[in-house]
Amino acid sequence: MAQRKRAPRGGEAAPLDEAALKDAAIAYLAHFASSSENLRRVLMRRVARAAGDARIDAATGARFVDAVVARMISARLLDDGAYAAQQAASLHRRGVSAAGIRFRLREKGVDDAHVRAALAELGVPAASELEAACALARRRRLGPFRPAASRAAAHDRDLGVLARAGFGFDVARRVLAARDEAALDRLAREKPD
Repeated sequence: MAQRKRAPRGGEAAPLDEAALKDAAIAYLAHFASSSENLRRVLMRRVARAAGDARIDAATGARFVDAVVARMISARLLDDGAYAAQQAASLHRRGVSAAGIRFRLREKGVDDAHVRAALAELGVPAASELEAACALARRRRLGPFRPAASRAAAHDRDLGVLARAGFGFDVARRVLAARDEAALDRLAREKPD
């Protein structure tokens, strides 16, 4: 079955130019925090759709996108370092491991230098990994948050949840070994040796 091409918004197919891409970038940044590479990807998807409708040449569109992204950086609407720090802190509070934060930031196109700086700012890996694992256990109701009768039966499942979130075995074991919520809170505040 052949797919129908979607009609462009606004009726008649208008050519896509640099000004339209700039407006699209500003509208996107008004709603979402973004890295420069992520914004580039968003704008390139728009260029690819327009190229499919013969409203722009793909190479010209790519040049326009590069110019728009450079303009957003010079206007300080994009700052990969600040974006990485903000995202890392947010993910950490939600209980994402250092490995998970690293993966998600790289997925958004943040370079390794900004990823390392953001993780260093959090104090990862020692105490912060425990703190993040405790936050995940609290949010997902793992280990000490389960009823005492079902804790032993769910131990391996809880261990798997923490492992898939990127936490090491030692961190996961310590979190699940906490007797109760108070012990988990003490563990989260624990400072590394």
